[in-house]
Amino acid sequence: MSVPARPAPLFADIEDVGRRLAETGYLPDTATATAVFLADRLGKPLLVEGPAGVGKTELARAVAQSTGSGLVRLQCYEGVDEARALYEWNHAKQILRIQAGHGDWDQTRDDVFSEEFLLSRPLLTAIRRTEPTVLLIDETDKADIEIEGLLLEVLSDFAVTVPELGTITAERAPFVVLTSNATRELSEALKRRCLFLHIDFPDPDLERRILLSRVPELPERLADELVKIIGVLRGMQLKKLPSVAETIDWGRTILALGLDTIDDATIAATLGVVLKHQSDQIKASGELRLN
Repeated sequence: MSVPARPAPLFADIEDVGRRLAETGYLPDTATATAVFLADRLGKPLLVEGPAGVGKTELARAVAQSTGSGLVRLQCYEGVDEARALYEWNHAKQILRIQAGHGDWDQTRDDVFSEEFLLSRPLLTAIRRTEPTVLLIDETDKADIEIEGLLLEVLSDFAVTVPELGTITAERAPFVVLTSNATRELSEALKRRCLFLHIDFPDPDLERRILLSRVPELPERLADELVKIIGVLRGMQLKKLPSVAETIDWGRTILALGLDTIDDATIAATLGVVLKHQSDQIKASGELRLN
C-alpha cells in the first residue's frame, strides 16, 4: 500500500497560525495556535474537546478558510455507519443497469461495481480530493463506539479498501479535526492517533475581543457589559450555558434594537437570544433579579 505524500505545510509558524486564523474572525489563544501548527507539521489529526459552543467546529472552518482548503464534514450521530461515513453503492442505479443489461453476468457484475455506481461519503471524499482539504469529523462522541474502528483504519493510512475496486489511497492527506463534547470517553486507541486540545469558554478579555471583531459596530462599553453578564450566566447551574456564538448574537441583537444601555428590562426581553430553555430563563431571571 502506498503512503500518501506529506503535503507542504499550511502554516509557517505558530505566529502565522494566529495571524491567519484571526483574519477569518477566529481569535485563538497560544495553546490553540500551537496545536494547529503541530497537527499541520506532524501530519496528525487534531482532537478538539470541550463544552458545546466554545468554537470547536468553527476552528476547523477557520483553518479551511485561512488556508484556502476545501472543508469536508462528517457529522456524527448515534447510528452513523460505514455507508453514511465512508461509501455505499447506488443500489437503485445498479438494479436499473442489471435490468437493462445485454451482456453476460460477469460483464454486468463488473459494470455495476464500477466507479459510476460508487457513492462517496465524507471520509472517502476527503481521501480522494487532490486539493488541500480539511476533514472535520464533528461530534465524534455522538457516534457508536464501533465507528471508531473505521476512523482508526482511515486515519492510520488515509486509505480505504473497496473490495470490488481495490485500495484507494489519498494522494494528499487532509488536515483532520475531530471534535467531541465529551459526552462519552473516546477510545484510547483513537486518542493515541491524535494530538489533543481542550477548549473551554474564553476568558472575559478574549471573549470581548471576539465579540468586537464579529460585531465591530457595537460600542465597547456595551460589549463589556454583555461579556460580564454572560460570565454571570455561565456561573449558574443551567441546562445549557451560553455559547460564544450566542454572545455574538446578543451583541447583534442589542445593535439591531438600537440600544445604548443594557438595563434589566433589556436583559429580560432579550434573554431568549442566549438561553434556549425556559427553566434556564426562569433561573437566570431569578438570580439576576429581573422579576
